[in-house]
Amino acid sequence: MKGFRLGVRLRQATVGPAAPRFAIALCALLASACTDRAMAADWPLRGSVAPSYARWDGWQAGVQVGYGNLNTDFGDSTSPLVAFILRNSTLENEAQPSSWTALPRNSTNGPVFGGFVGYNVQWSELVLGADLAYMHPSVLQSSVSDSISRTVTTSDTVTHNVNITAQSAFKLVDYATLRARAGYAFNQFLPYAAVGIAAGRFNYGTTVTVTDDFSILPAPTVRFQQSTSSGQNNVFVAGVAAALGLDWAITPSVFLRGEWQFIAFAPVNQTRSNVQTGQVGVGLRF
Repeated sequence: MKGFRLGVRLRQATVGPAAPRFAIALCALLASACTDRAMAADWPLRGSVAPSYARWDGWQAGVQVGYGNLNTDFGDSTSPLVAFILRNSTLENEAQPSSWTALPRNSTNGPVFGGFVGYNVQWSELVLGADLAYMHPSVLQSSVSDSISRTVTTSDTVTHNVNITAQSAFKLVDYATLRARAGYAFNQFLPYAAVGIAAGRFNYGTTVTVTDDFSILPAPTVRFQQSTSSGQNNVFVAGVAAALGLDWAITPSVFLRGEWQFIAFAPVNQTRSNVQTGQVGVGLRF
């Protein structure tokens, strides 16, 4: 009996102090499991039970920089000015010098920088969203000068030696895009395609000189010469945009972006233009 009572006392003495330690250890284990589960919800590459793609839903915003190529077609930019100079003339009515291509195409390159904000919704691997971006080129400005000459005889038997000399400058000040995006998530990557609308702000200036040496043989040649110019700053025009890109989640909240984008703008002063950019960026997911 003494031995039994002694054994009971020893067991009670052993169990009593260990109970608080066991409770503390159990609480720590449960807290760790809850923390891992919460992190896995945002970073689902942890553990074998998590899906093989990251989460991309919700708001996101970031900054981006790149390099742009502005392609400009000046071919029709002289048409309104030449038509104004030769208005109400037999030469313009029959030979239409205003339709002659006096200026060529041109292209220029330069850095661009800006930012974006967007929102995504996600169903398993499918990610759909929309984003709004603003980009400011450092310098995307193109200028050309050229001339064209033709000899024509109109129905009134007048021979015209016509020369058109022109200069034009064209600058993309900045632009914005509003796009719809669709992507497919796998691992930490989200390749996507985007289409949407754009708005660009331009400055332009064009000067044209028309020289017409005309005569009715055997009368001497008479010279007609006139110049005119047009230009405007902060002209806003619409455009369409298309892009291909890849987002890479480096943490649950931070991602890197690489993208190629093409934008075609509506004509400005009969000048057609488009811009292609390759850009990289960093964004935050909220």
